[in-house]
Amino acid sequence: MSDSYCWGIFRESAHSPGRETDDTEILRLTGKHLEARGFRVVIQSPEDIAGLPAERPRGVFMMCEQLAILAHLRELAARGVPHVNTPQAVLNTYRDRMIALLDEAAVSFVPSRLVTTAGVEEVGALPLWVKRADVHNTQDGDVTFAATPDAVRAALAGLAARGMRQAVLQPHVAGDLVKFYGIGGNARADGTPAWFRWFYHKNQTLAGHPLDPVALGRAVRRAAAAMGLEVYGGDAIVTATGAIVLIDVNAWPSFALYRDEASAAIAEHLARRFGAARA
Repeated sequence: MSDSYCWGIFRESAHSPGRETDDTEILRLTGKHLEARGFRVVIQSPEDIAGLPAERPRGVFMMCEQLAILAHLRELAARGVPHVNTPQAVLNTYRDRMIALLDEAAVSFVPSRLVTTAGVEEVGALPLWVKRADVHNTQDGDVTFAATPDAVRAALAGLAARGMRQAVLQPHVAGDLVKFYGIGGNARADGTPAWFRWFYHKNQTLAGHPLDPVALGRAVRRAAAAMGLEVYGGDAIVTATGAIVLIDVNAWPSFALYRDEASAAIAEHLARRFGAARA
């Protein structure tokens, strides 16, 4: 294993709808910061993983999400090569896994019901969000707002037609929509992530519900810890009472609004992680 050589792996283009440039740039900038710290960096797409050098890397930093590439990287991780995020942590962001992990960790996550796409007898309270049960939104139909029972069944049928056997049903939670980003597994004295940023989503009419940023940061860190994530982001709803409900947690987002700052912070985290690796 080289003293300084590491891999970077882009997210699959199919998993970056409308975010291809943002996703590419955060990984490229992170690699540049690593090179400035003395690392040799090779970044490739997951489709070209077979073209990576045979030399065992010091570490792997990645945004890829599909099962085939994750299985390949799990073998490398099992041989002691550090990964950020680990293949297991990325798998934990699949909704069918994430629901149980966050429930066990007592994280305030939107109530979620795993169902078959063959249909459900009782739809439950409406409106609902119908979501594919594995990866996050990649195309139209992956996440559907359904206000009627027929709309729920149509969304499930659409997923079934694409070969998906399971889906997740989540109630619509009214409130202000917040986006968050986090880096690192350690915490500040107040329990928030070591690096943490949040902002309100665009294209919404803010109600101005009371938001405690420290409470948000603590909830986010508990979720990330439960899933094993070191570089992460997601979405939350702040309700009229100030309650915080997480609705999504993702591995290594684009950090678009904080790209320069975040890429430097990620590279610092990677240098610590990869510096601890042994040949």
